[in-house]
Amino acid sequence: MSETVIRATVAFSILYLITRASGRSTLGELSSFDLLLFITMGDLIQQGVTRGDVSLAGSVVAVATFAVLAVAFGFVNVRWPRVLGTRLTGSPIILVKNGDVDEKALRRERISINELRTAARQSEVKFLDDVELAILEPNGKFSFFRLEK
Repeated sequence: MSETVIRATVAFSILYLITRASGRSTLGELSSFDLLLFITMGDLIQQGVTRGDVSLAGSVVAVATFAVLAVAFGFVNVRWPRVLGTRLTGSPIILVKNGDVDEKALRRERISINELRTAARQSEVKFLDDVELAILEPNGKFSFFRLEK
């Protein structure tokens, strides 16, 4: 049973790192392919966690370990935000400032200019030149602030 907890902890850590590395925009809105990929990864990782243990107890222990770790991360982040800081939640990224697009930030976050323009239109912003500030939030959503004219 303790081996399942250790394996679940390792699997949780790997999945956490993979989802963080996949980028914020991916987490904000999953494509059909991404959703299937994450579901498949979950199934594959389950086999490694339970070592072929198909018992209900093995599955419950693995899922409970994931749940406890997720709650623990959330608790630590709320109770002691400076302990893990933005390592768990990320920090906002400025993509546009005073109408100028930060191409380096877009590349680093793997966001195309077309994706940024689409997000702007969805926020009722016609042109990026009209944006005082565009921010990619830690949850993968965009915030747009218009220039005051």
